Amino acid sequence: MEKHKIYTMSFASVYPHYVTKAEKKGRTKEEVDEIIRWLTGYSQDELRMVLEKKTDFETFFEEAPQMNPSRNLVKGVVCGVRVENIEEPTMREIRYMDKLIDELAKGKKMEKILRA
Repeated sequence: MEKHKIYTMSFASVYPHYVTKAEKKGRTKEEVDEIIRWLTGYSQDELRMVLEKKTDFETFFEEAPQMNPSRNLVKGVVCGVRVENIEEPTMREIRYMDKLIDELAKGKKMEKILRA
């Protein structure tokens, strides 16, 4: 089966869209970074290096230091698909991130977004 196009896209090419989406709704780049760090376990320096290296999405998630075990609490619909029903692991991780950024843009409190 052929890989989805997003797997080979650089994370750095999509990251500015996450930030723009958040900032349009009065949220910050720092909050976007906090969500990404919470989800993946990357430190801020590691995240910066991933962006500089233009790491693709598949590698970004494969090399994530520590995927947050609470990410399975992320539920809901992204792009018309329930994230909890996505079977392909990498796509599910991508959609978890999309859903978390959506929640940020919709004004949810960080404690709720980060499932605290």
